[in-house]
Amino acid sequence: MKLMNKVAIITGGAMGNGLGIVKVFLKYGAKVVIFDYSDNIENTLMELNNPDVIGYKVDIRDKERINECVKDVVNQYEHIDVLVNNAGVCKLVTFEEMTDEERDFHFDINIIGTWNVTKACLPYMKNRKGSIINLSSVTGPMVADSGEVAYATTKSALQGFTKSLAAELVPYGIRVNCIMPGYIRTPMVDNMAKISAPDNPQSVIDGIEVAIPMKRMGTIEELGELAAFLASDESSYITAQGIVIDGGSTLPETMTMGV
Repeated sequence: MKLMNKVAIITGGAMGNGLGIVKVFLKYGAKVVIFDYSDNIENTLMELNNPDVIGYKVDIRDKERINECVKDVVNQYEHIDVLVNNAGVCKLVTFEEMTDEERDFHFDINIIGTWNVTKACLPYMKNRKGSIINLSSVTGPMVADSGEVAYATTKSALQGFTKSLAAELVPYGIRVNCIMPGYIRTPMVDNMAKISAPDNPQSVIDGIEVAIPMKRMGTIEELGELAAFLASDESSYITAQGIVIDGGSTLPETMTMGV
C-alpha cells in the first residue's frame, strides 16, 4: 500500500488515462480527488463505489473554481501530497486550417490549465515530500503526425514546465516529473481514429498496433502503475524527468529494415 494516507488530486480522472491512474492509486491506498469537466464524473464515481474517492466538476481554465475546490479538499484532508496533471485535449486539424479558437483550446487546457491547478495546489504540498506528475507525450518532444501541431506544441511545453518547476521545488521536498505516453487505448485515441478514417476507424487502430514492437496499445492501468511509482516514495530520487511508456513505439528506425 505504497500510497497509503497520501491525498492525490487527479485532473481529467473521469475517463481514459486519468481513470486508469485513479484506479491504481486507490489500489495502493491513496485518498483520491478527481477534477474533471466531463459529465461522466458522476457515473465514474458511482462505478468506482469507493469511499476513498471524491470528485468535483472543474474546468481547469477557471481559476476561481479551481481555488474553491482545492480549498475544499484541504478542509477535508488537511493537505495534498500528489498532483497528477492529466487533463488534456487533442483535436486533429492541420496548421493552415486551424482557427485561433482551436489553437487556444489546446493551449488553454493543456498548458494554462495545468499551470492553474499546480499554482492552486502548491501551497498545500510544501514540505510533505510531495510529487507533481504532468502528462506530456511522446508526441511533440519525440514524434508527431500531421494535424497535431497544437497538441504537439503543448506537450513539448509541459517538458519545459516540468524541468524548471522541479528545479524550483527541490528545497520544498517536492519532486516534479512527467509521463510521456505513446499510444494508450483511450476514448481520445478512438475519437482520433474516427476522425482519421470515419468509414473504418478500426483500420487506424490496427495500423497503430502493427507499428508498435509489442503489437498492442498500452492499457490505462499500465500507465496508472507508472504514475503510482512516481507518486510513491519508491521514486524518491527521481525528479525533472520525462519517462516514456510506449511499448517501444518510438524505437524502430524503419518499418522494413532489419533481420
